Amino acid sequence: MDLSFVVDQGAMARVGPELRAHLRRLIGSPRVLRTTAPGNEIPFYLCPFAPEDQVKMEEECRLLIEDLERDGVPVLEINLYDLMIELLHTESDWDALAAFEQEEPKEVVLKELQSILNLKEVLIPRIKERVAERPFRILFLTGVGEVFPVIRSHLILNNLQSVLKDAPTVIFFPGRYSHGFANGSSLQVLCRLEEDHYYRAHNLLHMRELS
Repeated sequence: MDLSFVVDQGAMARVGPELRAHLRRLIGSPRVLRTTAPGNEIPFYLCPFAPEDQVKMEEECRLLIEDLERDGVPVLEINLYDLMIELLHTESDWDALAAFEQEEPKEVVLKELQSILNLKEVLIPRIKERVAERPFRILFLTGVGEVFPVIRSHLILNNLQSVLKDAPTVIFFPGRYSHGFANGSSLQVLCRLEEDHYYRAHNLLHMRELS
C-alpha cells in the first residue's frame, strides 16, 4: 500500500490522488461508516494536511465526494467559511461590519465577529439545521483554515458532539494533528500557530481499511 503521502510521522499528509484513494477506501468501509465509536459516541475523524496544499485539497475533496457518491455513500459537506459569510450577512449589517473592520483594531474586530457568530446560539444551531436538510451517511467539515481564528477548531468540535448524532464526521484540517505523551493530542492550525488540545478525533492517516 502506497503511503508516501503521509509526512511528519502521520501528523499530516501531502494532498494528491494517493491521499484521495486512501480516503475513499477507508471512509467507504464499515470501520468508518459505523454510527458509534467506543463509548457510544458518534465518531469524529481528522484528515490533517499540509496547509500549502489547501487549493489542491479543495479539488481533491470535491472529487472524493463524487467518488463516494458513486460508491453509494451520500456525503454532506459543510464549508465553515461559506457558512460564516452566510451568517454574517443574516445576523448583522454587512456594510456596517465592513466599515467597522476598516476602523477598529484587529483584536476588536475578532471579538465582534465571535460575538455575532456565537457558537451555541448561532453557529451550532445553523449547522444543526443543515444536518437535518437531507439524508447522508457521512459529514465533511471543510473551510477550517479560512475561518481561523474567528472559529477555533477544538471549540467547534467540542460543541458539535451534541448535534451530530446520526453519522460520522470527517474534518479536513490544514495543519498538524499530533500526539505526544507530554501534551496529549493537539491541533496546530497552519503548522505555525498555537496548539489547541483535542483528543476525541481519530487520525485517518493512522488508520487502514479492514479486509
